[in-house]
Amino acid sequence: MSHKVYEIVTERIIGLLKKGVVPWRKPWNVENGPRTPRNLISGKPYRGVNVFLLACTEFSSPYFLTFRQAKSKGGSVRKGEHGLPVTFWKILDKVDDDGKVVDHIPLLRYYTVFNAEQCEGIDYPRDTAPATFNPIEAAESVVRGIPAPRPAIRHDGETGRGPGGETFEAFYRSGTDTVHLPAPELFDRPEFYYSTLFHEVIHATGHKDRLDRPDLATYSRRDGSRPREELTAEMGATFLCANVGIEQATIENSAAYVASWLTALQNDPRLVVQAAGQAQRAADWVLGVKREEEVPTTDGAEVTSAAA
Repeated sequence: MSHKVYEIVTERIIGLLKKGVVPWRKPWNVENGPRTPRNLISGKPYRGVNVFLLACTEFSSPYFLTFRQAKSKGGSVRKGEHGLPVTFWKILDKVDDDGKVVDHIPLLRYYTVFNAEQCEGIDYPRDTAPATFNPIEAAESVVRGIPAPRPAIRHDGETGRGPGGETFEAFYRSGTDTVHLPAPELFDRPEFYYSTLFHEVIHATGHKDRLDRPDLATYSRRDGSRPREELTAEMGATFLCANVGIEQATIENSAAYVASWLTALQNDPRLVVQAAGQAQRAADWVLGVKREEEVPTTDGAEVTSAAA
């Protein structure tokens, strides 16, 4: 049983990584109340790997409960909703022939929980305390100066998971050419808001009306384009953060993000070089500048040429 639980947890983490989600990297506070995922009935926070498994969801509420617990509160889980695994250790007593306990054997188990927002007929705490956000002018200047054609920037889900499917996720949708983000005041720090915004804007530079980056067009394929596009977006965001002087506040998160892809791709150095080059071009496009790149000549000398 323990091996099965390990596999379930590992598959969940890998699945998130393939979607471009790193469980330990979520720089916004999904609710202005208790941040750590916790059980709605007991109020106790989850611990260990469960924090990662439950925190990286699109839900604004940190409260979870089992199917039975939902029924006990007079509600129910909405039809079609999928639960999430929560692990726990069950200690088994090993006894000898005389019935004396001689050892304790830990056995990893799991059960399934649902977020309160996946349920109907259930009351749960909603903290409505006002949040504040202090813009960083240098970063705002970059956002205002994004060249045309500009992607639309939308802040979804300020009041919860709405009827239109609004979530507390950050993503770029190429079909509508729109960048989607949680509300700025939900982020732990203004620097994290701008680094996340820059990440999605770098994705948007790959649109056919801008840099027409092939990796963005083939993003959904199970090949090298998806991780390379994610690396491009994160590296490009780091370049933009450095340009406005907030890279020191965001580099740790960025490093963890990039490292996860490098590990998954066995540290392929070609991927890093390719992604870094694309990231520089994307950041330059956002900033509206043209740079000169060094290119080797046939005799080994170097000349410069204007970057596209």
